[in-house]
Parts: sequence; structure tokens; C-alpha cells
Amino acid sequence: MFRELAALTRREYIKLARNPQAIFTSLLLPLLYLILFGQGFSINPAALVTPYCNLQCVLNSYFRGAPSYYSYFAAGMVGFVAVTASLFLGANVIFDKLFGIFKRTRGTPAPSAAVFGSRLIAGMTQPILLALFVLGLATVFTHVPGLKGLSITQSVGALGWAEALAAIVLLSGLFATLFLTFGVLLEVPQTYFAAVNLINLPVLLTSDALYPWGTMPAWLKTISQYNPVSLAVNVLRETFFGTAAYPHGYGPGVYLLGLLAWTAVLVVIAIVLVRRALRPLD
Repeated sequence: MFRELAALTRREYIKLARNPQAIFTSLLLPLLYLILFGQGFSINPAALVTPYCNLQCVLNSYFRGAPSYYSYFAAGMVGFVAVTASLFLGANVIFDKLFGIFKRTRGTPAPSAAVFGSRLIAGMTQPILLALFVLGLATVFTHVPGLKGLSITQSVGALGWAEALAAIVLLSGLFATLFLTFGVLLEVPQTYFAAVNLINLPVLLTSDALYPWGTMPAWLKTISQYNPVSLAVNVLRETFFGTAAYPHGYGPGVYLLGLLAWTAVLVVIAIVLVRRALRPLD
């Protein structure tokens, strides 16, 4: 099985490498978000200061301890990109079905686990690399005159970077698994995109990836606490900006555990559904 998995994964990487237009457009979208949305939409923390809440209180209450909205936004964009970059993974499966490619692949001696696993491994790579690209680019912007950038206010050691990377990998794996499962189960592209948008938009809009935490109503804050995107980006924010703005005081590990639980449950469900969907040709 591992030989088949390696061969099919290599095939997926070759397909990606032979499509430089897709690589370019995938890099362009987060770049536009960081430059246009992030630089243009800015909230001045000083304007939110009141006699009852000083500047540090505002930063903790609205931006989860980030020194500026842009730093808050940049950490959130890492989670945002990890989700949106996974959107077309299932669509590629559906188009391969329409052209007969997926059927021929299933007709080989490779087990269904290798067929699905190869697409999952290759599909996770792109959102992980894009998330790291966003993180690096936002940090570079700090040193560019006239641009806002991601300001890391804490000393981040090897453990902190490992926790941040684990959050990115888990979030990418979670949504890559979800969208690939949809691609295996569904047959029509229109149905796929309708289902994906039904999940993608509510998940992003109920997270604190882009919205300032302090502007959310209480009911949305409650939902956001259990949102996997929020769990991932809050690992980054606690690592980069400290834990003072978080009530539990346990550090990023508690969010990683929640994200791991989300991923484990979804992977188990995906295994059951995909095995059932691909059983006839096993």
C-alpha cells in the first residue's frame, strides 16, 4: 500500500508542478488580502480607549493581545488561507470523475486508501505552504516603509514555532479531508460548490480570524470559541502576542487539543464514508 501511496502522491505533485498558473493565482489571492484588505481596513486602537479601558485593555479586549489590528488580522489570515486553499480539492476529484481519470485510477491495484490518501497528502501541502507564505510575508511587511506588518511581541522559541506549525497542519488537514470527502461522495460540480459554500462561509464568518474579537456579540463569541479556524489562529496569537488576553491561562496547548479533537472526529467520519463510497471497485 505504501508504494502505491507514494507513487500516486508523486503523481499529484507532478500535476501541480505542471500547472504554474494555479500556483501563481494561489499566491496572488493572499497577497491581495494582505496588501489591499489588511492595509486599507485598519482600526486605530487609540480611538477605542475610554476612561474605563486604557490602551492595553483595548488591545486585549478587541485584538486578543495583538499590538495592532493588522497583526491580529495577519495571524487570522493564516487560518483563512488554510481553509480557502483547500476549497478546490474536492472539485478536482469531481472533474477527474467526469473525464474518467478517477475511474482509471481506482481500477489500478492501488487500494482506495492510497487513492484518497495521496490526494489528501498532496492537497494538504498547498494550504500549509500558503499559510507559511502569508506568515512570512506579513512579517516582512513590518520592515517595508509605509506598510503595516505582523509585529511579534513575544519571544517565540522552538516549542512555540512547533505549536504554530502544528495548528496550521491540523487545520489544513481538517478542511482538506472535509472537501476531498465531498468530492468523493458527490458527482456534480454545482452540487459540490453549493455544499462547500454552505460550510465554508459560515465557518469563516463565525470565527475570529478577521473580525475583531471585541466587536462580536456575546452569542457569536461563544460560537467562535469552538470554531476550528478560531482554535488554530488563537494558537498563533497566544504564541506571538502572549496569553494575557485569554481567560483560561493554559497556553496554546488547550486550543491545539480542541483542534486535534475536531480533526480526529472528521477523519474517522471521512474514513467510513470514503470506504463505503469506493467499496465497489476495491
